[in-house]
Amino acid sequence: MREHIFAYVTMANTTLFDADDQRYRITPSQQMLCSCLGALTTSTLVTPLDVVKIRLQAQHRTVTPNRCFIYCNGLMDHCIVCVNGQSKALNSSISREQWYRRPGQFTGTLDAFVKIIKTEGVFSLWSGLSPTLVLALPATVVYFTAYEQLRCLMKDRQEVEKSLFYHKPVWLTSLLAGAIARTWAVTVVSPLELIRTKMQSQRLSYREIGVAVRDLVKNRGLQGLWQGLPPSLMRDVPFSALYWATYETYKKSFTSSEITMFQSFIGGALSGMLAAVVTLPFDVVKTLRQLEFGESLGSNESSRKASTTKQLFQRIYRQQGIGGLFVGLVPRIAKIAPACAIMISSYEYGKYYFTRRNKQMLEET
Repeated sequence: MREHIFAYVTMANTTLFDADDQRYRITPSQQMLCSCLGALTTSTLVTPLDVVKIRLQAQHRTVTPNRCFIYCNGLMDHCIVCVNGQSKALNSSISREQWYRRPGQFTGTLDAFVKIIKTEGVFSLWSGLSPTLVLALPATVVYFTAYEQLRCLMKDRQEVEKSLFYHKPVWLTSLLAGAIARTWAVTVVSPLELIRTKMQSQRLSYREIGVAVRDLVKNRGLQGLWQGLPPSLMRDVPFSALYWATYETYKKSFTSSEITMFQSFIGGALSGMLAAVVTLPFDVVKTLRQLEFGESLGSNESSRKASTTKQLFQRIYRQQGIGGLFVGLVPRIAKIAPACAIMISSYEYGKYYFTRRNKQMLEET
């Protein structure tokens, strides 16, 4: 394994090697393993930054019941509802959920890192990660595997005359594959995220959540399970389409279909930054929608009609002008760029490892 890591990091593109060659192209199961590697690496490295950010924000304002904040593990944004009651009156599992209430006087990011590690232990930097990974990990696996399958399918059809993708540019096929894969992943995960938020906000048992879901379907119909889907699609689908179109075009500029870990890291960061800037207005609306919905669940007002995406756009424009749709650009880039860079470089390493392994096994047979 060490030899593979060293070879990947230092590899010079002196020999042409087609990683998409059908003879040793990575299998769907290997794509899933690569996705897991990237997802776990990303969440491990990015989560501490968001935990520190939340702790810094919490010390400057009172954390009140039913209020929400957005928690990012580098893979997905999750709406976390501040539960009712004081920590001492709650059982140990709920107390662990209230990590954001722990006292701390921090003067800055570095000071927060040092004090949290010193007083609470290093693992406190990953507070709240486990419950969110239950959804984020499978969602990432579905997304990356679907994208890779679609991309390879379209690439194979590029050389087939009369094919829809015959001689189509790589940016177009990557854009389509990214958009379709993200639509599929978001649609699958949306009801599960709704259920997770409801369980966390109202501390429901599995039996109680079943009753709550049945009531929701009864009152709002089956589409009620996807009530947070439109703003998610409006942000995530354009982001993924732009990201993959930019990244695959960047890869095309190299002579080999395999690039070094550093090159994929840079490409992922640049692609993520571009997509983050273009889709920022949709991110602002999606965040407001998440917070509004989470707080309605926490206060047992889920029957209250939620604001539509159009209404949120109009409200932001009326109150803050066009600039309100671009609030938080720097923090979003600071979060998105490293997450995209870590995820894609880890994923590309996995692809490199399995492709070489498949090639070696084919040559030995």
